[in-house]
Amino acid sequence: MSQRFSYYEIASEGMKIMMDMEKYTKTTAIKRKLRELIKIRVSQINSCAFCLNMHTADARKMGETEQRISCVSAWQECEFYTEAEKVALELAEHVTLIPTKRVPDELYQRVREHYDEKQYVDLVLIINQINSWNRISISMGNIATEK
Repeated sequence: MSQRFSYYEIASEGMKIMMDMEKYTKTTAIKRKLRELIKIRVSQINSCAFCLNMHTADARKMGETEQRISCVSAWQECEFYTEAEKVALELAEHVTLIPTKRVPDELYQRVREHYDEKQYVDLVLIINQINSWNRISISMGNIATEK
């Protein structure tokens, strides 16, 4: 499948809003590498190859290690993610799978041990943003291509 049509042209106002939100997420106190790990993990859950391809490449450019990129789907079993990163990845999984996982109070409390209220909101926005991008990309027929 290839991209079905130029949705950036057809819905330019809506896509500008998406890009503005993307710009906002880059201004948050959430570390760049963690933002990329979240994007990778959410894209794995959503099976969005286009976004996986993009965000693994972006993470490498930022200096993220192959080990951390490759193992993010099994973050619970790894010692090379910090507790703050692990709880953010867990939150990403719960928000992405919200119909079945929800965000229990216990998880919220563990997230708050590492992130203040603003950072919590920003994490949720980052997670929702990549979920939106995944759904747009898959719906529009974007495919991963070799560079």
